[in-house]
Amino acid sequence: MKFELDEHHRNVTDDELLADLQRVAAELSKTTVTRDEQDELGRFHSSTYVRRFRGWFAAIEKAGLQKSRTPPYIPEEDLFKNLEEVWIALGRQPRLPDLVKPLSRYSAGTYEKRFRGWRNALEEFVTYINNEQTPQSEESIRDWKTEPATKHKTSRHINDRLRFKVLMRDNFKCKCGRSPATDPTVILHVDHILAWSKGGETVLENLQTLCLKCNLGKSDLEFDNATTNEVPAQKSSGPLSPAKA
Repeated sequence: MKFELDEHHRNVTDDELLADLQRVAAELSKTTVTRDEQDELGRFHSSTYVRRFRGWFAAIEKAGLQKSRTPPYIPEEDLFKNLEEVWIALGRQPRLPDLVKPLSRYSAGTYEKRFRGWRNALEEFVTYINNEQTPQSEESIRDWKTEPATKHKTSRHINDRLRFKVLMRDNFKCKCGRSPATDPTVILHVDHILAWSKGGETVLENLQTLCLKCNLGKSDLEFDNATTNEVPAQKSSGPLSPAKA
């Protein structure tokens, strides 16, 4: 399962951009401005400066300011995980203005600098998600070998990439309609429709998005219907909630 990015449009003059940089510096009483500071206080995101002036430092110098210190290195996996959490919390593709605290741990400028553009950051994230060769259906694993120890063809574990694909397919909503996008207290789980303990495989068609309340209710119901020799239905692979500051 793959997904695509929305279009974006931007248009602003060089003079407006540089004047805003100078305004932010004056407001902070500093001789320089970091990308995070611009993203928080400026009218325009730092990504616009990177595109227009071919680099953040070039924009800073053009505005007559001093270069700022380079921020500490952030692992790519952390950036992708944060982007995933923001995407889930919003229920849609994140936009530049969305990447602010407390929703996002990292600013849009951080992604712009690492991936040389916000659009590039989104495309790298999409490639990362779609790169996982996960089975999509029971048909796709028909010829796979069954593991004697588990009597399954797939692992019980639902990895991050497959979990995100399920959430994306279900529009980041529980079957009951609840979503973090409309209620930040909602915690989403990805659950096996036919429990793994009862023979269900970890494939896209056997996974569904449930909120915590519905998932616990489903597990309780399956447990009540089980015989004394059966194992309770598997609970979620783990909660996915909005990013914290």
